[in-house]
Amino acid sequence: MSENDETKTVAIEDRIMTTLGEVIDPELGIDLVNLGLIYRIEMIDSYCRIYMTLTTMGCPLGNVLADQISDAVTTVDGVTGCEIHLVWEPAWDIDKMSRYAKVALGLHG
Repeated sequence: MSENDETKTVAIEDRIMTTLGEVIDPELGIDLVNLGLIYRIEMIDSYCRIYMTLTTMGCPLGNVLADQISDAVTTVDGVTGCEIHLVWEPAWDIDKMSRYAKVALGLHG
């Protein structure tokens, strides 16, 4: 990958992360980025893979969130498709949340 291609990829990944900041967990009312649920974004040409977790393995909203993520990400210029990979390692805990999310949820950390 040339330096120019790498720069473009990083810019697209940044726009994707910004867009994911608008996807709100319906149970907690906080966006997925501040909750610390997004672990990695990977671009392969114009196709995006998102590696993420959920707050709990049995989260009933996993499919809803995946649909919202895919819908949001495919609005980003340069992205033609999106695939979600749920991962459980490392396990999510409140330490992955931003200070903003902790304060908003009354965890003051």
